[in-house]
Amino acid sequence: MKIALVDSGLGLLSAAAALRALRPDADLVLSTDPDGMPWGPRTPAGITEHALACARAAAEQQPDALIVACNTASVHALEAIRAELEPDIPVIGTVPAIKPAAAAGGPVAIWATPATTGSAYQRGLIREFAAGVEVAEIPCPGLADAVERADADAVAQAVAAAAALTPADTRSLVLGCTHYELLETAIRAAVPGPTFFGSAPAVAGQALRRAAPAAVATEGNGTLLVLRTGRKEELPPEALTYPEGRAL
Repeated sequence: MKIALVDSGLGLLSAAAALRALRPDADLVLSTDPDGMPWGPRTPAGITEHALACARAAAEQQPDALIVACNTASVHALEAIRAELEPDIPVIGTVPAIKPAAAAGGPVAIWATPATTGSAYQRGLIREFAAGVEVAEIPCPGLADAVERADADAVAQAVAAAAALTPADTRSLVLGCTHYELLETAIRAAVPGPTFFGSAPAVAGQALRRAAPAAVATEGNGTLLVLRTGRKEELPPEALTYPEGRAL
């Protein structure tokens, strides 16, 4: 079994590590875009162009399923990627875990990029899945970029700023950017108490179900192929600063 993941950068590590934990025998393809990142400030058309390029590079490896492991790309490019690759390759998007967080009980806080915070997309998810629940949308400027650079000081500053905006009575905290899932320990230290909700486990499980519903795990370790703007390379050193990167 082979699963591909697409993101501008390191945000895909959390879902990749979840896949590796569930199916150590699965071959993984990580398709990122260091030459074109960050995607967030781009226009929707620009995001779609870059995400499609990464998806096409991954599709050349003939995966059994492809994960768009990026909230921003899922908002703007998921339908275009599905239109091009499905039904040959099932495509799984990434949605912030607002539904399970609201079901677990509010108040809910959603940490997300400034572009996603307050967006029609996120507000729509709140209306659909968290109606009647108190929800605070927390913008986290610079946090994803700090994760990408593995800049510990910048991460600490951005986490502290977001923590200061998070209501003290928050019971459920949604990590609404895949990059943030790499920082769960640091965020828990800054915001003790809430139950945390990320998307990686659910996305990994869905990808495995779509890839081969009846497949049985086999012995042995799966392979890892890294594509950086289409080039076959190694994981960047920054990836190895996170447990999820080292697990691969």
